[in-house]
Amino acid sequence: VLLVESGGGVVQPGGSLRLSCAASGITFSNEAMTWVRQTPGKEPEWVSTITPGGEPNYYADSVKGRFTISRDNAKSTLYLQMNSLKPEDTALYFCARGYRSFALGNRDGWGQGTQVTVSS
Repeated sequence: VLLVESGGGVVQPGGSLRLSCAASGITFSNEAMTWVRQTPGKEPEWVSTITPGGEPNYYADSVKGRFTISRDNAKSTLYLQMNSLKPEDTALYFCARGYRSFALGNRDGWGQGTQVTVSS
């Protein structure tokens, strides 16, 4: 399994970013996929999960209404559209296979991460 995240960067508060995660080595269309984030010295935080068919989706309360998870099964790619970004969204973002518990418990299966920094 290979997961490669991209799309991170530095953005001002209120700005937007779109993260991507290219997957290979799995039957992507059969997998639920999850975004998690982590800041130094803290436990990983679950952000969002999308089911294999794309609906329903699940969001942490901290990002609900601002972030949108989506997927393109034909391209084996997962996305996270992040709007109205806040400084507390600053973190290294990872994509992972599976639903929330499985994703958080399988650190070895994450990609290398993409850094999101929200700062004025």
